[in-house]
Amino acid sequence: MATWNVNSVKQRLPRLLGWLDERQPDVVCLQETKLANDAFTALLGDELAGRGYDTALYGEVQWNGVALLSKVGLEDVVTGVAGAPGFPNPEARAVAATCGGIRIHSLYVPNGRTPDSDHYHYKLAWLAALRDVIASGPSDQIVCGDMNIAPTDADVFDPAAYVGQTHVTAPERQALADLMSAKDLHDVVRDRWPDNRVFSYWDYRAGMFHQDLGMRIDLMLATDPVAERVKAAWIDRKARKGTGPSDHAPVIIDLDVAPDGDIGPVVPPPSAPRTGRKSTTKLPQNR
Repeated sequence: MATWNVNSVKQRLPRLLGWLDERQPDVVCLQETKLANDAFTALLGDELAGRGYDTALYGEVQWNGVALLSKVGLEDVVTGVAGAPGFPNPEARAVAATCGGIRIHSLYVPNGRTPDSDHYHYKLAWLAALRDVIASGPSDQIVCGDMNIAPTDADVFDPAAYVGQTHVTAPERQALADLMSAKDLHDVVRDRWPDNRVFSYWDYRAGMFHQDLGMRIDLMLATDPVAERVKAAWIDRKARKGTGPSDHAPVIIDLDVAPDGDIGPVVPPPSAPRTGRKSTTKLPQNR
């Protein structure tokens, strides 16, 4: 299965369909679809059905939006997060369903914008509500998507560059830790590659992707029974290359059998990651 923030299904359509044909995932969680449900179905319904996917959607006209595609069943679909606040209205940020016996959550966690802003506190409250939902869920769960939190300093290219930014603050990381501890969730990519440089997001600007100056904010979190079945966990960096990509790469895990072997952590690896800097690299928005 895979999770991918596509940053607009409409803009990513040819790449998404080609990627589905190449990777053949059984379950796909998408974020930032940026389409209302009827528009998504009109654009992709026949294409996905022809590939054997059932779909669960929770979309908006212009922003946010999540989807869950499955070839192994799609039962007990729930949109949204019970008890979560809106901003000020509910946003399309979560869809869950049971696929092949596993409760799967496709999530687009609020960004937070700037520390201590109203949106930042909304993010923390939203995560607290999500924690309660996951805690009350079944033993077999996968919680995945664009979490908009880098779990540790090892998950950003340069911790000093992110001082004063969201995604790395102590309250955000604690909220993620609380979510994980609520159901003993495992960060399966990091568990499999504890010492490797692994990113899933690179800003479009300033050549960040080509220099491998990124963050790991797209996560696959799994409960014990599911994590024990993981045979491969990796970032599909190929999907971030070329013309018109999303700024995120898919995260892929294989359960029980790994058709491509235990590959990873990043496929293909960056050719020349920028390391050994003498001074802190500034983020594009701070230049």
